[in-house]
Amino acid sequence: MDFSRIILDNFPMRRTNREIPYHGFEQGPIRPPSEAGSLLVRVTRNCHWNRCGFCPIYKGAPFSIRPSWHVLRDLDSVARHVETLTLLSAGTGILMEEGVREAFNALPPEETTPFRAALSWFLAGMESVFLQDADSLVVRTAGLIPILDRLKELFPGIKRITSYSRSATVDRMSAVDLRSLAEAGLNRIHIGMESGCDTVLAMTRKGATKEAHVRAGLKVKAAGMEISEYYMPGLGGRDLWREHARETADAMNRINPDFIRLRTLAVPDRAPLAEEVRAGRFRKCPDLLVAEEILLFLDTLEGVTSYLVSDHALNLIPELEGKLPGDRKRMTGLVRSFLTMEPETRFVYQFGRRLGIINRLADADDPVCRADVLAASERFGVIPENLDEITDTLMKRFI
Repeated sequence: MDFSRIILDNFPMRRTNREIPYHGFEQGPIRPPSEAGSLLVRVTRNCHWNRCGFCPIYKGAPFSIRPSWHVLRDLDSVARHVETLTLLSAGTGILMEEGVREAFNALPPEETTPFRAALSWFLAGMESVFLQDADSLVVRTAGLIPILDRLKELFPGIKRITSYSRSATVDRMSAVDLRSLAEAGLNRIHIGMESGCDTVLAMTRKGATKEAHVRAGLKVKAAGMEISEYYMPGLGGRDLWREHARETADAMNRINPDFIRLRTLAVPDRAPLAEEVRAGRFRKCPDLLVAEEILLFLDTLEGVTSYLVSDHALNLIPELEGKLPGDRKRMTGLVRSFLTMEPETRFVYQFGRRLGIINRLADADDPVCRADVLAASERFGVIPENLDEITDTLMKRFI
């Protein structure tokens, strides 16, 4: 029995929402890269599962559901500031820096954060919203629908409302509840599958099985929402990379998600998996093996029409983007190009990618990029023999 679910389901009975003081506008710490232009609406704080071995976020932070009226007050604050920004841009459609600065300086301290959120969203076009934090669907459907309704009422131009959720959460939900959320305007769910291999899922304490992942993905699609599934290359380590790639691809084949997003494993010191690495129980894959794994994953995909995206700074080859099955040959060709590079060129690419100097495979042959990378390698003492160690350190910056 899921004790956390029992607590959450009974939360409104234990304390009246109006008894919980409002401490001001909130936004959580993370969102998918694809939601960079979205208004971030914090529905829950932190993660109710919070046990995944690879994840350092939220560790030590308590989970809570924000009362709906808190969230609605946040939305009202954003709406007021959007109205101000609309007036400032009236006639020209352009926001002048001086006018924005004057409006900001006139605000009381508690309104500066929602003003910044409104400004960022206004400049992005105000078309998408992302519900935070780690799993908004753990909130009762009856608590989410008023938030979705208010969003549409205040901002009728919204085209997309999305949220993270967990497979275990969706798997427990009724088809009626999921359909109700879709009809209320929630139209995309991001799920961190990470792996379709049960051994890897158990090892990393993901709290889901392959079958639960598949059931949840299919339920989201049946409800009429888009599903964005995340795959974490490297999560199987040196011992399970083949099983990890094949089983994850098989799960994707069965779901056929709208999006497959790559998130390469990095292990920051504060993640529980870091202790497994230090103890030698988890052997992290170097870049070459991660590339082999991704190639196997792509070759094992069959019958999917997903759009694959490599849209995170952790990923080795950001050019891996395209619609399956048509773009598979081009994408596998990119991976093979990396694997067959001359050793010095591959060194330049790997190190340059982690420094942010290189974003395309062709950049490794660019004289300016190449000179910059080699100068940095000499300055910091990076050589092929210690590149994997340096790469691990650099990747931790992005977590």
